[in-house]
Amino acid sequence: MKILMIGAGGTIGKMVTPALKGHEVITVGRNTGDITADISLEVAVDNLFNRVSNIDAVICTAGDSVTDNLSKMNKDQFMVGIHQKLCLQINLVLSGMKYLKDNGSFTLISGKMGEFPVNGSSGKALVNGAINSFVMAAAQEMPRGIRLNVISPSKVSDIDENELIEAYVRCLETAINGEIIRVGYNKQ
Repeated sequence: MKILMIGAGGTIGKMVTPALKGHEVITVGRNTGDITADISLEVAVDNLFNRVSNIDAVICTAGDSVTDNLSKMNKDQFMVGIHQKLCLQINLVLSGMKYLKDNGSFTLISGKMGEFPVNGSSGKALVNGAINSFVMAAAQEMPRGIRLNVISPSKVSDIDENELIEAYVRCLETAINGEIIRVGYNKQ
């Protein structure tokens, strides 16, 4: 399977990418990877898909958002997550579904704060909840048998690496579609 791994140089990407060694993995990052691209820019996403053909799957573990107390947050801080995590992944799907092979898959990333926010998490909660909702809705309309799922991890320190890898493999190798795969939620 030919997989485009976006965010391979990040914390979660570094956990997942080595486990995909049985596949042809093309790593993409802002500063490192087989291909460097700032995928927060729409034109970079289109260029990326024009450079790589015959893709079976896209995994995205990239995205930034701001965490702070609500009284200290401003619109610009909320917009970081909207542009650098939410819109980035929506653009990947909108552009990429034209290039992905039939019956391919997208696996996006959200986070536990989208469902279980805590004090100081409004920036993350907004973005992660929106990604989850996007996946559940958009998965119903994906063309040509393409599947769309999202991994929603807890804090990295609460994640069992094997559980995380199993979640990504499940999204790649099974027929699930429109699912939020929760990882590390049972740890408090």
